[in-house]
Amino acid sequence: MPTYHAKVFVTLKPSILDPQGRTVERALSHLDYANVSGVRIGKYIELTLTGERTEVETELAHIVENVLSNPIMENARWELEERPA
Repeated sequence: MPTYHAKVFVTLKPSILDPQGRTVERALSHLDYANVSGVRIGKYIELTLTGERTEVETELAHIVENVLSNPIMENARWELEERPA
């Protein structure tokens, strides 16, 4: 059965305040990186899944939406690539 490597990216929706991002942005400014703005902090998650691609995609979509992210506050996207046998 094929094995897949998934990369999941979770970020706050633009309408949600990001206090961590704001703190990093201020720290960068204090360190003389004044040209940096709009810092947003998110999550990066890797998973390995086994099965047929369509089943893996369906399962991954459910995992991302129901476990790894909060759809009310966060946007999530994922990438899936087959691992060589």
